Amino acid sequence: MYMPSIFHDNFMDDVFDSVFSVPFEYKKAVNQMSTDITDCGDFYQLEIELPGYAKEEVKAELKDGYLTIEAAKEETKENKEEQFIRRERFTGKCSRSYYVGDQVTKEDIQAKFDNGVLALRIPKKEAIEKKEDHYILIE
Repeated sequence: MYMPSIFHDNFMDDVFDSVFSVPFEYKKAVNQMSTDITDCGDFYQLEIELPGYAKEEVKAELKDGYLTIEAAKEETKENKEEQFIRRERFTGKCSRSYYVGDQVTKEDIQAKFDNGVLALRIPKKEAIEKKEDHYILIE
């Protein structure tokens, strides 16, 4: 059993470090967007967990074949009279990119945000084979 020392200045840190570090390893989990990708035949279904974010704090961008999801949480204003013992709510930005191919357009992708989960439906499209001339011109 863990017994924190009451003789240290950081008594509360000792107590809460023990409680929150095992088994969660909180620091490693911050900024991670857990994602499930399902092959649904004609399309892929992505479900990305973004707990604690509002729809307005989430952006999706498609550029050069990469779908980038970004979530940003702004710092809340603190009451000057409050003295936090520990503060674990994340503020800042996190993002993750997925390669979906050059042939997919933003109009092809359907997105819905509900209960902290961003669901994306991305159609499967055949890659357009570019015919390239590999011969060197000899003069």
